[in-house]
Amino acid sequence: MKRCFRAFLILCFAALVPAMAQETPASEPASFGEKYELPLKWINFLILAGGLGYLIGKHAGPFFEARSGSIRKDMLESQQQRKEAEARAADVDRRLADLEKEIAALAGQAKAETQAETERMARHTADEIAKIQAHAEQEIAAAGKAARTDLKRYAAQLAVGLAEQKIRARMTSDTQDALVRGFVRDLK
Repeated sequence: MKRCFRAFLILCFAALVPAMAQETPASEPASFGEKYELPLKWINFLILAGGLGYLIGKHAGPFFEARSGSIRKDMLESQQQRKEAEARAADVDRRLADLEKEIAALAGQAKAETQAETERMARHTADEIAKIQAHAEQEIAAAGKAARTDLKRYAAQLAVGLAEQKIRARMTSDTQDALVRGFVRDLK
């Protein structure tokens, strides 16, 4: 930066020397301001350029250093983000490649679960059928027992009715009187 500034000053002085060497024509007397107007403008320009050059030299270095540091940081971040994106893309590609295997595994798992559920339902159904058969057998046995009891009661009623008919048929008034007398005697 300092070399550029020095080169710029040398060029400015080189341009100023021919301008100062120029003389005004002798026919016209020139005033001091007119005679040195161009060299004064160059001197003014050089002072301005030197001040600007000094300020630029003083502040441009840290500014550009900070700017290049920021650019480096941004480049590193972008490289990191690119690496992360590539890693995610590779992961997605790997998953897509494994997708058929995963689908086949899921289908196999679903088939196994379905078969296991079918077997569980078959066992449950067999258990329920066995329970229903046992309950039906118990009800049939209870109904048979109730029917036998009803049949015995009916047979007993018929037997009692038949015995009553036979007894009435054999019962005469003399037999009735003898029975009553025997009952009364037993009461005494």
